[in-house]
Amino acid sequence: MSGFLGRYEKRLDDKGRLSLPVPFRRAAADGPLVLLQYQASALTLFPGTAWGKIQERLMEYRRSDRSAAAYVRRITSFAVEVTPDKVGRFLIPGWLQEAASLEGDVLVVGSLDRIEIWNPGLFDSHLEDGAPDASEFMHKIFG
Repeated sequence: MSGFLGRYEKRLDDKGRLSLPVPFRRAAADGPLVLLQYQASALTLFPGTAWGKIQERLMEYRRSDRSAAAYVRRITSFAVEVTPDKVGRFLIPGWLQEAASLEGDVLVVGSLDRIEIWNPGLFDSHLEDGAPDASEFMHKIFG
């Protein structure tokens, strides 16, 4: 089975490192990961293959729409390449920790082709506010 599923409670260490949950460590097998903030309340970690597709879309968007340059610049300036060590830890830069309100306990959430890193309180609020009526979505997905 492929894809990232589930949610895991983890803790940032004193140096700002996060240890990936064991089921997510296979993401690092292909090399570096891209960590970025593109949504205000969370960080997202992309394996190389998923990031490659996004990078292609960003380049196409920038080529096809003159006004896109500033947006693409914002996305790429909020991105860093990380490589987990042999026990699955990687450093989350302080400025990204601050941007996503991360400190101490964090929630690591599988989201199919990517991994999201949340402040647990913000995640709970997001779930409550995010989909007021999910019945149509559920029907389209599960039948």
